[in-house]
Amino acid sequence: MSPRAPENFEEHLSIEELRETWSLLSEEDRVLGFKMAPYEDAEDFFLSLPAREQAELVASLPPGERRGWMRLLPPDDAADLLQESPPRIREDLLGLLDDATRKEVIALMAYAEDQAGGLMDPRFARVRPDMSVDEAISYLRRQVREYVGTLRYVYVLDEQQRLLGVVPFREVFSAPSATRVRDVMRTDVISVTENMDQEAVSRLFQQHSLNAIPVIDAEGRMKGIVTVDDIVDVVQEEATEDIQKIGGMQALDQPYMSSPILEMIRKRGGWLLVLFLGEMLTATAMAYFEEEIARAVVLTLFIPLIISSGGNSGSQASTLVIRAMALGEVGLRDWLRVMRRELVAGFALGSMLGAIGFLRIILWQAVTPLYGPHYMRIAFTVAASLLGVVMFGTLAGSLLPFALRRLKLDPASASAPFVATLVDVTGLVIYFSVAIALLSGTLL
Repeated sequence: MSPRAPENFEEHLSIEELRETWSLLSEEDRVLGFKMAPYEDAEDFFLSLPAREQAELVASLPPGERRGWMRLLPPDDAADLLQESPPRIREDLLGLLDDATRKEVIALMAYAEDQAGGLMDPRFARVRPDMSVDEAISYLRRQVREYVGTLRYVYVLDEQQRLLGVVPFREVFSAPSATRVRDVMRTDVISVTENMDQEAVSRLFQQHSLNAIPVIDAEGRMKGIVTVDDIVDVVQEEATEDIQKIGGMQALDQPYMSSPILEMIRKRGGWLLVLFLGEMLTATAMAYFEEEIARAVVLTLFIPLIISSGGNSGSQASTLVIRAMALGEVGLRDWLRVMRRELVAGFALGSMLGAIGFLRIILWQAVTPLYGPHYMRIAFTVAASLLGVVMFGTLAGSLLPFALRRLKLDPASASAPFVATLVDVTGLVIYFSVAIALLSGTLL
């Protein structure tokens, strides 16, 4: 049955209006607005939706209207939709596909969603190496008419379906008609294995500026292609996940407005509890230096200044290193180089902040004698503490992602709040240790 809009609507909702209001509409209003749109526009709109929203829309349609929309999707997109669909209707939706597509979709769903096999389109243009260019063009025409939806490259396979080479589509048509495919194909093909992680696949696209990458199995047989259109969603998904983790929480599995409030509380509350327990160590550290604080209350004025500077510098360093790891710019072997760079950066930044803190105390003392006769020692204490805390913060923030990667954990878990909590405690220890060393015999 064709998925046309009902004939009893006298007015059509423009596709632009539907796009603008889609995220604000209820499930019922989405279906109504979708049916009101002209079919050609609705088709383009449906194909542009994320898999989760496609699944929600199809599930909301009457069973008799689902077939046309399911058969509109290529196999990889149909597999994504099915994975996002409620389990109770998944088998029914799968049964709406034609036999060939159903087999392809079932094969795709056997892969994990974050693997190359789960991203690939099993339909691609293929030719044999011993074909002439004329024979290849005739064969390609039949493939395009039958099922190939993406025609950027033509892949050359042997009888066992092993990947031998690739020919850009336009070069097939520009080559002399009697030329053999093997004579125009390129053998230095960049490919990925079917179980490669999607983040690694996205880096290959970025490094080589490709439009499509072939996916092969362990024996070199070609299974499908991952296109740049598929990888755009992956990049956005991975970036969103990393940003949420850097914010100090577990990554959400759904868009913010679609996430159940209880799930959001659970994913935010766990890390918040860990951070809270970590901050309790700050109170323990202050209690340890209770006597020093009682004898020199003026030192408490600079506690927020000291620990926030260390936390901010550590957060900067961890964010830079985590992103560099995500982009493949640094690996585990680079930890020593990163440590050296961050020590230099921490010394420079700590010296800058220490100088500003020193001048602030001197100038303030000139205006109002707030810090007493030992203000110069207090100024040196604050300056030296800022230098030490900022250097420790940058060092901790830069090395913690390496430690997590070494433990096979996600470096993004070394989030800015976590680093800041760690530096808060050590910052207090550094501050009061410096104070004891420089103020003994005077204030302490």
